[in-house]
Amino acid sequence: QLQLVESGGGLVQPGGSLRLSCAASGVRLDYYVIGWFRQAPGKEREGVSCISSSGGRTNYADSVKGRFTISRDNAKNTVYLQMNNLKPGDTALYYCAASRFTTKQTTCVMGRETYYTYWGQGTQVTVSS
Repeated sequence: QLQLVESGGGLVQPGGSLRLSCAASGVRLDYYVIGWFRQAPGKEREGVSCISSSGGRTNYADSVKGRFTISRDNAKNTVYLQMNNLKPGDTALYYCAASRFTTKQTTCVMGRETYYTYWGQGTQVTVSS
């Protein structure tokens, strides 16, 4: 059974950076598409980014394009979300999610919660001066 654990969240000033990690245990991530979502207080959960299991395809929400970068290290069984130039509007609980396929996928679906089967518990990111 796949388990996902997010880490790396915290309090950062506007313009600062954080790197979130999504570490998997129980199974290898090689055949999983990974997505990052976030949920701010009083708002619905939204997709932030995703990465194909091949690692060759990434997608981003318009609000984070040019500031966030998703990557994966299958050897470490971990997916990362590098977040630069953070803004107060990025404040949210960030989740990673996974969807398994029997073959390596060259695409990923961002923002569709039903596409993903496994979810972590989330890590809080707060951007404030």
